[in-house]
This record gives sequence, C-alpha cells and structure tokens, in this order.
Amino acid sequence: MSAVLPAQGRVIPIVPDQGTAYGRPAPTHRADLTHVGPGTPMGELLRRYWHPIGMAADANATPRQVRVLGEDLILFRDGQGRPGLVYPHCAHRGTSLYYGKVEERGIRCCYHGWLFDVQGHCMDQPCEPDGGRARDKVRQPWYPVQELYGLIWAYMGPPEKKPVLPRYECLDVLDEGELLEADDSSIGGGGPQVIPCNWLQHYENLVDPFHVVILHSSFSGTQFVPEMAQMPQVTWETHETGVRTISLRTLADGRTLRRVSEAGLPTLRVIPSPRLGRFGRVESLGWVLPIDDHSFRIYVVGRVREAGELRRMRTRMNGKLWEEMSEAEHQQFPNDVEAMVSQGVIAKHSEEHLATSDRGIVMLRRLLQKQLDAVREGRDPAGVHFDPEAPAVRFEAGNWVV
Repeated sequence: MSAVLPAQGRVIPIVPDQGTAYGRPAPTHRADLTHVGPGTPMGELLRRYWHPIGMAADANATPRQVRVLGEDLILFRDGQGRPGLVYPHCAHRGTSLYYGKVEERGIRCCYHGWLFDVQGHCMDQPCEPDGGRARDKVRQPWYPVQELYGLIWAYMGPPEKKPVLPRYECLDVLDEGELLEADDSSIGGGGPQVIPCNWLQHYENLVDPFHVVILHSSFSGTQFVPEMAQMPQVTWETHETGVRTISLRTLADGRTLRRVSEAGLPTLRVIPSPRLGRFGRVESLGWVLPIDDHSFRIYVVGRVREAGELRRMRTRMNGKLWEEMSEAEHQQFPNDVEAMVSQGVIAKHSEEHLATSDRGIVMLRRLLQKQLDAVREGRDPAGVHFDPEAPAVRFEAGNWVV
C-alpha cells in the first residue's frame, strides 16, 4: 500500500500498524499449578499436606461455613471441646448442617434431628425406632482436624497418606519477653481478609524481591523503611522444600543487610519483617490458604512482644488501611492486592514475558512441578513426614546485619 503526497508528488509507502491487540490469541493459564479442586493435579498435591482453615476460636458451638480447596465444609466444636469438620449436607436428606445444633456429642441436623460426631458417626436418629437401629451404617463425610499455634488445621487427602502435622522452630522457641500470636487478617496480602484471585499469584510474589523496591518503596511511597528502597543484589536457591531468596543491601554505616526469605511447601510464607524493627531469625510464618481457584486468604502466626502486634503490622497507604481507602486512593497508592488481583482471577501465563529478575518464580514453578510429578507417580511430595518425633522445621530466613 502506498500514498501520493499532492504537493511533492512523492510516493510514500503506508506501513500497517504493528503490535496492535487485534487478533490477539485467547490467553491461557497453567491449570496444573492453579486449580485446587478435588482431582486436579495441584488439588491432589495440596491435599497431601495439613492446612490452617481457621482460628481456634472459629470452632465453637455455632456451626461455621468454611470453603477450602474448592470444598464447602462446616466447622464446629462439640460440647466435649473437640473440633469437627464435616461435609455440609446431612447424610439423611441433604439439609445443610450450617443450620444444625451443636451438642455434647456432636452436631444435630435441624430437619430430622440426626446427630453426627466429629468423625461423622451417626449417633442418633430420633425419628427412627430405638434411635435408629441401622444408624451405625451411616457416616457423614468428615476430615481430620488438629489445633496448633492458635489455628485449626485440616488434612483433606488420602487417609492412608496422612502425615504428621509439622512444628516450626521459629514458633516453638520464644525469646525472652515474647509470646505467640495468631492472626487471620491476611497480613502480607495488602488488602482484605479474602483476596479475590488465585493463590499462586501471592505465592509467587514471595520470591519476587524487586517489587519491594518499586511497588512498596517508590511507586506508592515508602511503605516500610527507606532501606528497602535500595535495589538489592539478589540470588535464589532451591532446596528440597522451598525456594530461598537472598537479598543484599548496603546500609548507611557501611554494613550489609542480608535479608533471607523463603517460599516453602506447600504454601508457606516465610518473610522477615520489612520494617527492620528486629534483626535475626524470621519472626512469623504465614500460610496461603487457597479457598478455591479464584480466592485465597493468609493465616499468620508470629512471635510478638505484646498482644495485637501482628494486626498493627498491616500496611497503611496514605495513612489508611486498605478497606478505609477510596477507589481513587487504591489507584493512586496500589499495594500487593492491586498488583495481584489486577492480573485477573487467574493470571494469564501465556502472555507473560519473564525476565532475569523473575528467576525465583521460574524456580518455584519447577519445584511445584516436581511435587506434582511425585504425586502422579505415587511418591510422597517433599515436606511431608510420618514420624511424630521428627524435629521442628527450621528456616534460614531472617534479617541479618554483617
């Protein structure tokens, strides 16, 4: 195609616009890494681990609806103090146990009064002769739960593969004056309790130290401390149960800040405080809980010096918590939640252009793929163990001055 300029009589070729969005192929995502429902590759992998599904106080005499790994469940605590996690629809006629009544021995359905204990055994059928002569043949689907660190943990995988609920050295060993605190406000997510995008978008964020310099230190102003605005020298290491990020920064006094963080299996958030108020080993752990393919939340347990300290760590932008900000302020002062959620409910992996600063993300995806392969081949994934006497898990994460 060409055109003639009338004044000069010259012929100038017209080049079509290049790189427009027209004809762009439909984006795709890594379903094997993102989908968490029963029977999916990642769903089956995650079901080989224990996950926190609520605070200890969430299990009480009022049935509570919880959604975990794409499954809707009911959490309660019976009159003997035992927490229970059951399938929501009563095995009799399907009425939701959310409307049930918690009693000494379990939870009773509101429709015909069938009573189930925390392991799903049918204990009573009041409309049947003798309380249900065949009640032993009925079992309400349930999942094993345990309490640890102020959280309720559930195992939702194959019963014969149930591992030991792990303990963690950074939470078991308290320094003088410290106490342990659990929090459910999704600290580290930068926004609401439930964040409306896929869990992997936050999990990969854990091995991306460069966004701290841009998003958290310059684009939206200094969210943490000025030292975090310095572009670090970064290396990554893959180990059996995670990917470790080592970031080096030179402090004003000439010393070096060696900051080590980790993304651990299955969803562990091992990030030392970016506010640098304390140095040494990591102070808290977070677990990224996939609610379903399109939402997640974070439970955090940490060593603190006074109650409420964890929640006070929540980031304030323009002097406000996320939920206090207007939409205009969210646009002007974006945080992690805006960066993650705006990728879409599931990030469009086919449209990515990964660079050298994304090496940690590539390593983390490879580590996850390795675990998917292990489960598919009938092996145990990394990080699960079956010895109750196994030592507590220890991390190298922390802020260190050298």
